[in-house]
Amino acid sequence: PGEMSFRLMRQFSNSSLVRVREEDGQLSIGEAGLDRERLCGQAPQCVLAFDVVSCWRERYRLVHVELEVRDINDNAPRFPHAQMALEVSESAAPGTRLPLEVAVDEDVGSNSIQSFQVSLNSHFGVEAQTRADGARCADLVLLQELDRERQPSYTLELVAKDGGSPARSGTATVHVRVLDANDNSPTFAQSSVTVELPEDAPPGSLLLDLDAADPDEGPNGEVVYAFSSQVPPEARRLFRLDPRSGRLTLEAAVDYERTRTYELDVRAQDRGASPRAATCTVVVRLTDVNDNAPRISISALRGAASAAGVAYVSEAAASESFVALVSATDRDSGANGQVRCSLRGHDHFALQRAYEDSYMIVTTAALDRERIPEYNLTVVAEDLGSPPFKTVRQYTVRVSDENDNAPLFAKPLYEVAVPENNPPGAYITTVVARDPDLGHNGKITYRLLETQVMGAPISTYVSVDPATGAIYALRTFNYEILKQLDLRIQATDGGSPQLSSSTLVKVRMVDQNDNPPVIIHPVLTNGTVEIGVSSKASRDSLVAQIKARDADDGANAELTFAFLEESQQDLFTINPSTGDIVLRGDLSEELGQLFKVILTVTDNGRPPLATTATVNFLVTATAPSSIQDIAKPSSWEGKAWQWDIPLIVIIVLAGSCTLLLVAIITIATTCNRRRKGNDIKNNSALKDQIDISHLEKGCQEEDSQRGNMFEVRTFPSKTSFTSPDPSPAAEEISTTESGSDSTCLYEGQKRLRGQSGEGFAATPSYNKEPAPPVAIWKGHSFNTISGREAEKFSGKDSGKGDSDFNDSDSDISGDALKKDLITHMQNGLWACTAECKILGHSDRCWSPSCGRANPQPSPHPSAPLSTFCKSTSLPRDPLRRDNFYQAQLPKTVGLQSVYEKVLHRDFDRTITLLSPPRPARLPDLQEIGVPLFPAPSTRYLGPQTETSEKA
Repeated sequence: PGEMSFRLMRQFSNSSLVRVREEDGQLSIGEAGLDRERLCGQAPQCVLAFDVVSCWRERYRLVHVELEVRDINDNAPRFPHAQMALEVSESAAPGTRLPLEVAVDEDVGSNSIQSFQVSLNSHFGVEAQTRADGARCADLVLLQELDRERQPSYTLELVAKDGGSPARSGTATVHVRVLDANDNSPTFAQSSVTVELPEDAPPGSLLLDLDAADPDEGPNGEVVYAFSSQVPPEARRLFRLDPRSGRLTLEAAVDYERTRTYELDVRAQDRGASPRAATCTVVVRLTDVNDNAPRISISALRGAASAAGVAYVSEAAASESFVALVSATDRDSGANGQVRCSLRGHDHFALQRAYEDSYMIVTTAALDRERIPEYNLTVVAEDLGSPPFKTVRQYTVRVSDENDNAPLFAKPLYEVAVPENNPPGAYITTVVARDPDLGHNGKITYRLLETQVMGAPISTYVSVDPATGAIYALRTFNYEILKQLDLRIQATDGGSPQLSSSTLVKVRMVDQNDNPPVIIHPVLTNGTVEIGVSSKASRDSLVAQIKARDADDGANAELTFAFLEESQQDLFTINPSTGDIVLRGDLSEELGQLFKVILTVTDNGRPPLATTATVNFLVTATAPSSIQDIAKPSSWEGKAWQWDIPLIVIIVLAGSCTLLLVAIITIATTCNRRRKGNDIKNNSALKDQIDISHLEKGCQEEDSQRGNMFEVRTFPSKTSFTSPDPSPAAEEISTTESGSDSTCLYEGQKRLRGQSGEGFAATPSYNKEPAPPVAIWKGHSFNTISGREAEKFSGKDSGKGDSDFNDSDSDISGDALKKDLITHMQNGLWACTAECKILGHSDRCWSPSCGRANPQPSPHPSAPLSTFCKSTSLPRDPLRRDNFYQAQLPKTVGLQSVYEKVLHRDFDRTITLLSPPRPARLPDLQEIGVPLFPAPSTRYLGPQTETSEKA
C-alpha cells in the first residue's frame, strides 16, 4: 500500500463508463452509468473490454479486464403501430394465417417477448413463432368460417408479454375487415425460400425471382407482390421487391459483421374485388468475405490527450519499460479476422504480446534524449484473409528529459587581461556554460565560489551575474599590489537533484604607466642633492651614480637618465641607461665653485612619466675618492659593483651579537666551576680571620653568574617573623633559601650565628663576655675590629637635615640609638640606612628579620614575588653595597657604624637583594614588587665547634 498505483488506459470510450481508483485499483461505474441496450443492442452477450496498468517501483504491468453487462428487464414490449388493419375474405378456410406486425423489445434473452395474447372471441386466435433472426412474432389465425353478411368486421386487442420478473407487456388494437368471396387465391411454389448472399455483393444484384400463380381471370387473376407488415424498416431499405414481377434484388450494401441473416415475408395478392393473398418467407443469409482491414488502436502510458499518436518515455527508463498498448482488431470472422502485428522504425523499441490481439511497445535499451530526442515508429497489422488486408500506422515516441547532464563550460580555463586603474563596475568577461537538458534541468545559474584574496573575500573584488555569467569588477585594481586574480565560477542547473560544474578564470592585471620614477640614491632633500667633486679629479672619472626605480613593470619601468639642455653638459654627462655621472671637463681652476644641473629620469611608458631633481656639484680640494676612477668607454655597458651599506651593518651587528653570546657562555661556565670550588671550601674548617680578597672575589663571581637570573620571592610578613611557630610560607622560604649558596657571608657573620641554628628570641641578650672580632666595611675594604669596639661607633646625624628630632642619628651620645635599635630588634626589624631615606622612607622603616629556619626541605617552590610593606627597608648587599642604589650621599661614620653593627648582630639570616647599578626611586606604594636574585644561604650558623673545625 502506498507504493503501487493503477491507471486506466484511455482506449475507445470505456473510460467514461468505468473508473479505476489509483491507490488500490478499485473498479467503479462512471457517472453516466451502464445501458446495455445502448452499448450492445440486441447482441446476446454484452462485454466491455479495457486495460489497466499497474505500476510498482517503476515497473509496469498490463491487466486486461472484460466486464460483462447483464440485461435487466427495463424495457417493455411495444408494437410499431398502436392500430393495425387486416382484411380477410369471407370464404377463407379455417386455419388461414394473417401476419401481424412484429413487436419490439430491446431487452434480450428471457427479458424479451415470450408470448402473445388476443382478446376473447370465437373466430380468431394468435400463434407465436420465432423468426430466422431470432425475433419473436405472432400470426392471427382464423378459427372458423366467416359470414360477411352477419359480421363485416372484428376489433381485437393484441397483447405482447416478455419473460422478465416482473413481466412487462405491450398492447395494440387489430381491426379485421371481412371481404366478399373470391374463388381462388395466389399460390407460391414454396412457402419458404433461403438465399445466400455474399456481403460484398454489389447493389442491384438479383436474389430471387418470385412467382405466384392465380387461376382466376381478369383482375382476380392479376397478382401483386409486396412485403408484409412484419418486415422491419432496415430490411425494406436493403432489399427491393418488384410488385409486378416479384423480383427480389439488393438495394444497398449489406454487412456481415452487422447483421448476418434477414427474414423477408413476401405477400402475393390478386386484384379482385375481394382480393385474396398468399405469403412466402424469404430468408437471406449473408456469407463473410475478407472485406475489412485490421484496425489499430494505440494507447500511450504517458501522453497528452491533445497529442494523438504521441507517447512519452523518460530517458531514465530501464530496459523493457512499458511505453504504449497496441490493440489490433478485425471485424471479419475466421481467418479473415485473425491479425498479426509488427513494429518497425528503431531497434530501441519492440512489441511484446499482451493477450490475444493486444501488444505492448517496450524499450529494449537505454535512451538518451540528448542523442535521440524522438523516435518515429511504424506499427503494421495484417490479417490472415485471402487476399490479406494490411493496416499501417505511424507512431511517435518522444523521450522526456531527465537532469542527467551537468552544465559544461566552453573552456576549462579562462584567461583575461584587465588594465589596472579600472573603474569599479567595469566589465571583465563572460563565462558561458551549456546544459543540453530542457526546461529547469537546463536553466543555468552562475555563482562565485568564495575564497580569500589578501585577507579579504573574493566577493569584494568581483561579482558575477547569476543569469548571464558576466563578471564585473567591484574595485579598482592596482598592478603593483595584485598582479593576478584567480576566480572559480560554478554553474548550477535547476534540476532535482541539482548538477554543477566549475571553471577557473585567471584575471591578469595589465600594467599601466601610473607611477613616475623615484630617485633612491643619492637621497634627495626637497628635490635637491649636493655632490662633492674633487678639483683634482681627472677627465672621464666617475663622479656619482644615480639610482632610480619605477614601481611599474616592463617598458613602463625602463628608465632613461638625462640632463636638461640648459644644464652644465660641457662639464658633466650622464649615462642614459645606468645613471653614471662622468666628469668631462677640468675642475682644477674651479675650486669652491658650485655647478647646478637639472636631472630628469623618464620611463618608457605611454605616455612617459618623468621625475626632475636638482644636482649641485661642489668642487672641493679633497683627493679623488675611489668612486671617481677613470671611466672607460666600456664601463657604460656594464653596471659598477657597489657595497650594500645596510647589508654591511647587518653583518657587523650579527657578528657582535655572536661574540657577546660566546663571552656570556664562557663567563657563566667559569663562574659555575668556581662556585663548585667555593662549596668545597665552605665545608672546611672555619678560620678566625677572613680572607677579604677571596670573599670579594667569590661574591663577584657569584654576582656575574647570577646576573641574568632574576628570581622573585615572597617576603614573609611581620607576623611570621615574630610568631614562635612559623607559617608554612615562612618555612618554605627559609628552607629554600637555606639550600642556596652562602659564599657571600663572611666569617664574622658566621661566628655570630648560634651553634644550634635556631632563631633568636624576641629580645636579644647582651652578655658581658668578650665579643669575637667583627669584620666591617670601611671605604672600599673590610677591616677587622673587636666586638666591644664596634659598639662604640656613634649614631650621630649626618647633618644633612634628613633626620627628625627623635631619630637615632640625632643623638650624639649614642644611647638613644642603642635603645631604639634594641627596640626594633626586639620586633624583628633592622635599622634604616641613609639609602632608605633617599628612596623616600623615614627613619622608622625597618627591614623585617627572617623567621626560624626550617631544617626540612620544602616540597613547594618559592613564591615568585618579594613583597615589602611601606615601612620596609631595602638593605644593601654586604659585599657590593656601593653598586646598587647609587645615591650620592656622604656616609658618616655614625651611620656606617650603626649599619655595620646592626648587620652582624645575632639575627637569623640576611637577605641579599641584587639589582643592576642604576639610580632609582621606588614608588611610594602600599605594596611594591621587585625582582630578586637567588638569596644567599639563610641557615643560621652558630659558634664554631671542634667538630666543625675538624671538618
